[in-house]
Amino acid sequence: MLRLLSLLQTRRYWPGPELAAKLGVSERTLRRDIDRLRELGYPVDAERGVGGGYQLRSGTAMPPLLLDDEEAVAIAVGLRSAAAGAVGAGVGETSVRALAKVIQVMPPRLRRRVQALQDYTEPGTGGAGPAVDAEALTVLAQCCRDGERLRFAYRARDGRQSARTVEPHRLVALDRRWYLVAWDLERLDWRVFRVDRLGDPLPAGERFRPRPIPGGDAAAFVCRRLAAAPSRHRVVVDVQAPAARVQRALGVWGRVEATGEHSCRLEMNTDSLDWPVMILAMLGADFHVVRPPELLERLRATAAALTRSLERPAGGG
Repeated sequence: MLRLLSLLQTRRYWPGPELAAKLGVSERTLRRDIDRLRELGYPVDAERGVGGGYQLRSGTAMPPLLLDDEEAVAIAVGLRSAAAGAVGAGVGETSVRALAKVIQVMPPRLRRRVQALQDYTEPGTGGAGPAVDAEALTVLAQCCRDGERLRFAYRARDGRQSARTVEPHRLVALDRRWYLVAWDLERLDWRVFRVDRLGDPLPAGERFRPRPIPGGDAAAFVCRRLAAAPSRHRVVVDVQAPAARVQRALGVWGRVEATGEHSCRLEMNTDSLDWPVMILAMLGADFHVVRPPELLERLRATAAALTRSLERPAGGG
């Protein structure tokens, strides 16, 4: 029964024969188990006839998940907050999947309470990353899960607006940002969309057959696209530190090539020089800036500001 319930929560709709085969039972046994779930309070719709199937829908009350209304609302609000702002903590993608399951069975009266709490609550501190609508994340996750085409408005990095229709495949959480990997039906190519630039996502009501993502790894695909994106500065620095150590500090935002046992070359594209300044300061190793000269100027200015602060008398204005 738990396996059946779990499967019903992973997809919007299951054809009866496919669901029975997945469970390794007959269709008659499946129908009996569905009836037992209904008796327990789980709202399962059935579509009869050839090609019929089952769907777990929102009910008039929460099914027996061992949660009361207050607990259900608290969980949903917590998951929405985690999905929208705690990507860097490593729980973002899990939060979206869990949120999609909770919202799927939550009655409208509780959804309204969750929305009210979200609308009238302000975070006390910032710095987590661009604001992302958790409801939009839920829509994207469900369309990826169900293989359903998606429409949305998109604002490019230069500010241009466009309407997109895509086949969404995967959400990727990377360095406090959300990215959607999708096949663009107008451009007939794979695209990576920043979710904080995406507006009014709506299911298009059309199913699609999933395509293999280039390379097979959605996160690696996003990293490659971001590394190849045009940027203001091409940074190249020779660092007197092992390549593995520098790569850990740099993360996915650049490339490191070993030039010796204890030396390497760091390369990255960036719109802001603040990031490479921070990385080099964190490393605490000797380095030589190959390019651009603006980075050398920024490092000198930063060093001068820090020196002035250290030389200022304690308690001085």
